[in-house]
Amino acid sequence: MCFPLPNPTLDLFCSQILPEIPHQINWLGLESTSMERILLATNYPNLYRLGLHGIDVEGAKALFTGNVFLIIFNN
Repeated sequence: MCFPLPNPTLDLFCSQILPEIPHQINWLGLESTSMERILLATNYPNLYRLGLHGIDVEGAKALFTGNVFLIIFNN
């Protein structure tokens, strides 16, 4: 089971923690309500595995056909 991060925690994670450690991240397991924000928080040059939890078909379509997917995998 996956639980979303509270907004203050997500703010801290995306603005201060992730930008400091992008080279150390090899895989991410994300839930649907915060995945776009976390994916766009920084570049992940060593990301080779992405787990998506609690995402529906429409959310997957939006992620894989939208700009988020292109931004992540072009970097």
